[in-house]
Amino acid sequence: MLDDTKRARLRHGCVIPAHPLALDAQNRLDERRQRALTRYYLAAGAGGLAVGVHTTQFAIHDPKVGLYKPVLELAKETADQSVGANHHSPSPIMIAGILGQTDQAVREAELAVELGYDIGLLSLTALRDAPLFDLLEHCRRVAEVIPLMGFYLQSTLSGMVLPGAFWGAFALIPNVVGIKIAPFNRYQTLVVLEEVARSGRAEEIALYTGNDDNILVDLLTRHTFCLKEGDVSVQIVGGLLGQWACWTQRAVEHLETVRSIREEGKPVPAEILTLASQLTLANKAIFDANHQFVGCIPGISYVLKRQGLLDNVATLDTHERMSPDQSLRIDEIRAHYPHLTDDEFVAAHRDEWLRP
Repeated sequence: MLDDTKRARLRHGCVIPAHPLALDAQNRLDERRQRALTRYYLAAGAGGLAVGVHTTQFAIHDPKVGLYKPVLELAKETADQSVGANHHSPSPIMIAGILGQTDQAVREAELAVELGYDIGLLSLTALRDAPLFDLLEHCRRVAEVIPLMGFYLQSTLSGMVLPGAFWGAFALIPNVVGIKIAPFNRYQTLVVLEEVARSGRAEEIALYTGNDDNILVDLLTRHTFCLKEGDVSVQIVGGLLGQWACWTQRAVEHLETVRSIREEGKPVPAEILTLASQLTLANKAIFDANHQFVGCIPGISYVLKRQGLLDNVATLDTHERMSPDQSLRIDEIRAHYPHLTDDEFVAAHRDEWLRP
């Protein structure tokens, strides 16, 4: 469960990659490369790992697939070993993706706690047609088991638009410790931020961007809402992102740069806004925005394969495939914007991470 030290780090803000799934040529879990990814993220300076989330492929939650427990177990075991080998590294914040109807979600939360996970990232896609009361009751049931991070997944993937009434009530659930805001929509992002400001829990709930199309601007902007009780400011402090599942060392550097700008209280340098735009351009290719994000999961895997960390670009869901021109778009980004990549860092340590 979430101890005080990790709670403080979560609120301070850190890089939390959404952990991909490594599959071999037969679409079986490739444990060696799955471990290598975990080692890579921690060596790059990630403050946490999100496992069993959208980027890990929601199909692992299917009991017929049978990969939810093995994948969570492997990440936690590898993270513990990495910390044990490097006594100067803090233990990462471990976040387990949780989904399904309430019975399944509670079971997954119980398993996550049993495996030593700190927080549950709750997807509501299985309840997309449920009334507001049922959605909130579902969240309360899961929050009784594990500290909760809310998840606003973009409607293109979730089929849901969550209103302010939901986020206002959700923020008041005592065991809610954070919210990942990922609607890829400015208006919907502001709805969440304003409701957290209104809740009176702005200092308790860690706000993380999941807007892979707007990462740096989300992190740079302090939002102030003029409420009848007075002005309330909220800050997105970190990111839990699929985009940060590749080029992670750069993500850590970007967050450190943003934090320095915020702490100094100086105007945002123009070059940082240019960098923000270039990062969004990269995300457009990796997430396959031209084709409604169909190839977003294999796009991340493709980058990791080009770096030698993965051996295959494979998915459990046959509908999740790279679009015909997607690899070309990604290769163009890698060639034209090399400062966005961490290829040299990966090349220097890859063999170490790939050890059995």
